[in-house]
Amino acid sequence: MLLTIDVGNTHTVLGLFEDEEVIEHWRVATDARRTADEIAVVLQGLLSQSPLLKDADISGIALCSTVPSVLNEMREMCRRYYGDVTAVIVEPGVRTGVPVRMDNPKEVGSDRIVNALASIQLYGGPCIIVDFGTATTFDAVSARGEYVGSAIAPGIEISVDALASAGAQLHKVELLRPRTVIAKNTVQALQSGIIYGFAGQVDGIVERMAAELADNPDDVTVVATGSAAPLVVAESRSIDLHEPWLTLIGLRLIYERNTT
Repeated sequence: MLLTIDVGNTHTVLGLFEDEEVIEHWRVATDARRTADEIAVVLQGLLSQSPLLKDADISGIALCSTVPSVLNEMREMCRRYYGDVTAVIVEPGVRTGVPVRMDNPKEVGSDRIVNALASIQLYGGPCIIVDFGTATTFDAVSARGEYVGSAIAPGIEISVDALASAGAQLHKVELLRPRTVIAKNTVQALQSGIIYGFAGQVDGIVERMAAELADNPDDVTVVATGSAAPLVVAESRSIDLHEPWLTLIGLRLIYERNTT
């Protein structure tokens, strides 16, 4: 089985593949203070709880990270605890099949290249990937499978935290769809502003990006992913597809490209 690991700024998502299917998955907090040994303890604890691994071993590991310090410890963890397993780490020199048409390609996070590959393979191009994570990122991929640019906005959780800390009479609320846009109390007013505000932001940015990306904007497929995506997908008129495991699928594809 292939173990895929997506290390984000806030969460680390792990997925276990059997052939092309995600058969097990976990989400844990990303902690830049964890050592390679501590990461191994967490990982082995999760794996030991899965009945799917009783008769099968990890045959490969594919990982990407947006946190350099964690990437270093992940690399050491793979070396020390899974030295006999082929590990593919998405970094310069790894074949992705995605040309990056940016002023400085090294600025683009590895997870975003992974998402671009998965989207092209699954849905074709041109496409826009909206990733709802610590930041909300919008990545544009051409019809030829080239990563051509992006937009970055504050993520939902960051915005909620900032609002709660800066507003004397405001506090964090459960992020649920309110009954009406025009709210009758503060909790629902916050929910309305957050949910519908972010949906409007997504639609506005996607509309403008699609107009630049293709002669016919209707030809552009818009894919949503990330932990906060379910909050917005239903309220957005521009999102076509929701794939929660987009990055893990991309990691599987990159592993196959670099090991076969």
